[in-house]
Amino acid sequence: MPNRKVILNQEVDGLGAAGDVVEVRAGYARNLLLPRGWASAWTAGAEKHIETLRKARQAKQIADHDEAIKVKGELESTTARIDMKAGKNGRLFGAVTPALVAEALQTATGRDFDRRQVALTGHVKTPGSYNAVVRVGDEITAKIKFEVIGKA
Repeated sequence: MPNRKVILNQEVDGLGAAGDVVEVRAGYARNLLLPRGWASAWTAGAEKHIETLRKARQAKQIADHDEAIKVKGELESTTARIDMKAGKNGRLFGAVTPALVAEALQTATGRDFDRRQVALTGHVKTPGSYNAVVRVGDEITAKIKFEVIGKA
């Protein structure tokens, strides 16, 4: 299957940032990127759209860089707590998801986080202390700690 050029409308992990022109497999573009609005089809007339996205991204990066550094420091000094139901053997009913971690961070810091900003290092199915990575800005990530408490 041939490759297809697309313009990213937002940052996509492992692919690029908003305004980047990337070449991906046609099925990936057709089935994931385009329907979700993460990318637009590239055309010769889309150059103006690309420049607008790049300028907006650069202006936002300059304004948000200091704020992202501040949020990173705040996250790294905070330990989020997640309470989950557990069985008698200590195993959790279900697993901890990035959405649960984002919600716990929001409770701990008072800032909004999206589940797509959180990357867990592995499956979390037992109570204990764990680490995760939170993307707070372009190329700025915070290594956080969170505790999972099992309740009977």
